[in-house]
Amino acid sequence: MVKFVLRSLVGILVFVIDTFYRDRPYQRFYVLETVARVPYFSYLSVLHLYETLGWWRKADWLKVHFAEAWNELHHLLIMESLGGNRWWIDRFFAQHTALMYYWVMVGLYMVSPRSAYYMMEQIEGHAFHTYDQFVAIHQAELQAQPAPAIAIAYYRDGDLYMFDEFQTCTKPESRRPSVDNLYDVFVNIRDDEAEHVKTMVACQQPDAQTALKSPHNLEVIQLPLEVELVLPTIPAPVTTVEG
Repeated sequence: MVKFVLRSLVGILVFVIDTFYRDRPYQRFYVLETVARVPYFSYLSVLHLYETLGWWRKADWLKVHFAEAWNELHHLLIMESLGGNRWWIDRFFAQHTALMYYWVMVGLYMVSPRSAYYMMEQIEGHAFHTYDQFVAIHQAELQAQPAPAIAIAYYRDGDLYMFDEFQTCTKPESRRPSVDNLYDVFVNIRDDEAEHVKTMVACQQPDAQTALKSPHNLEVIQLPLEVELVLPTIPAPVTTVEG
């Protein structure tokens, strides 16, 4: 019942964003990325609160969730470089939605961390499907455009420690994607979302309290094969996106 309610809430949010931004892909991605990083802020806030109160300390969880927020920040910076935040109304909608979402996720995470992770799994799964559809439709167009400087700095030229840190089911330094054009950038973002899904699934495992570790700390979590390969069954958007 709880999962049904969470899927319904995600479905409503997705419907609203996809309806308002049907023909404005970069603005839609800007809104999605503004909202998508908020739960990681919520997780970090609650984890810091628990540590401050002396209840328990989860240093590895703090590292992983901060790395996830760092990854989503760079997705957002890429969308801003493409003009996704050009209009005031888009910034207003994204920021106020994110503010409300933050407090919802803080409350949910305090009551049921597993439910909070499940909800984020659904959000990240939708993001994967959205980007996957976009690159399939606009491959030739995107391949003809250069990669933004911020994407090159994040995926190729910068310190990739944080890039490895959010991928708890992938060995550090094993994923070094190409970033030669805008198509590569969107493929990388899509694949990042898939890695977020895997990490959210790992956080829901019964032994996650002790098993979830920073990728640079101990061994990478080995999920069952079907969990590693199967993404959430969220229907892909049915409307086509115009460039």
